[in-house]
Amino acid sequence: MMDWILGLIGSACIALLAYWKRSLSQSGALAAVGVGTVLYAWGSLPWFGTLLAFFISSSILSKWKQKAKEVHENVYEKSGKRDAGQVLANGGAALCLCIAHHFFPHHGWWAAFLGIMASVNADTWATEIGGLSTKSPRSILTGKKVPPGTSGGVTPLGLLAALCGSLLIGACAWLFVSVSPEEANTRLSSGATGVGWIPYLFTATVAGVTGALADSLLGARLQVMYRCSVCGKDVERILHCGKPTVWIRGVRWMNNDMVNFLSSLLGGLVALWLG
Repeated sequence: MMDWILGLIGSACIALLAYWKRSLSQSGALAAVGVGTVLYAWGSLPWFGTLLAFFISSSILSKWKQKAKEVHENVYEKSGKRDAGQVLANGGAALCLCIAHHFFPHHGWWAAFLGIMASVNADTWATEIGGLSTKSPRSILTGKKVPPGTSGGVTPLGLLAALCGSLLIGACAWLFVSVSPEEANTRLSSGATGVGWIPYLFTATVAGVTGALADSLLGARLQVMYRCSVCGKDVERILHCGKPTVWIRGVRWMNNDMVNFLSSLLGGLVALWLG
């Protein structure tokens, strides 16, 4: 019971701070409290701490040079405050893995969790930092230049950011496992005799960058896109410039949250295979 109380208090304090800083909406804050509480109570420090590393780093980056990024963010379906949909898209699969690990302990759940967290962090860092690139993004499908903010557009700066975001998750996961009394249950290999940092960094990097690239591919190929009838921009929103937009491509149910969710699952599978 104490783990649940500590998880609830800690998650609530962090969520309230994020809500106050306008990093989370009301629904996003409630979802974050639920996810964080379960991860602490049933996953302990490594699970909760790794999720926290993603949340804190991504929240800081979303506010970094926000004015410079606002000019491109009006094409996104969601920006600014994260709502419950975004929280669950980034943390829902991780929550399920934590629950599965609690009832059926196995190092594979932890490896997949590491890959999912690395993927969502890599994608977030690529979006937030890559959006500041002075070079025009290029389509991951054709290599041609595309307008900033276009789904599937990548830049060298964004790719470097994805790499760094993945490394951060690997480093934090290794650190939390090293200091956790439950360390033996969260090793990347069931036959490991210790906790080495190289497997964590390698697994997180490969899984995270793979997930971020998959996010771009899904965004370019399948994500639903609309065209504003007022300004003519291709956007992710069903409303733009105060008017309904027109569907131009993509699968109608494949919005940004679904793209994030599916690409993170791929990152988790890659980490599971490596782990």
